Amino acid sequence: MRPDDLLTLGDVTRRSGFAASALRFYERGGLISATRTAGGQRRYERSVLRRLAFIRAARNIGLSLDEVRDALDTLPGGRTPTKADWARLSKAWSARLDAQIRALRALRDGLDSCIGCGCLSLRHCAMSNPSDVAGTRGVGAVYLPRPLTEEHRH
Repeated sequence: MRPDDLLTLGDVTRRSGFAASALRFYERGGLISATRTAGGQRRYERSVLRRLAFIRAARNIGLSLDEVRDALDTLPGGRTPTKADWARLSKAWSARLDAQIRALRALRDGLDSCIGCGCLSLRHCAMSNPSDVAGTRGVGAVYLPRPLTEEHRH
């Protein structure tokens, strides 16, 4: 690979939409890699743009950074990932997305009466959550559909 085939930090921030601090964070976390010039400046292979697009998509559907890293670790190291490689990774998201869509529809359909917070502020809450029994189930909106409250969403 020729040095002029590599992208600078500024090139990657402009092309990916990620801040330089995010790129450094992802590099420290092993999600992306860079080489260094003799002067210590980062240089990235063009394939890093696909990895960053994958990271953005994965985070947008709720994958944790550990899940993203695990997925990226299955990609081939000696070549640029192909469409088939990306399709294999994204196929695993299908069930998760379906569950999130169902949960969001349930949330949308119930928003006019309750957001699942257990607050006792509406008459309906007094009937479905007498004596604030939801408070014993933990913090937050305990009645929200599970895919919207699972830890990987944070």
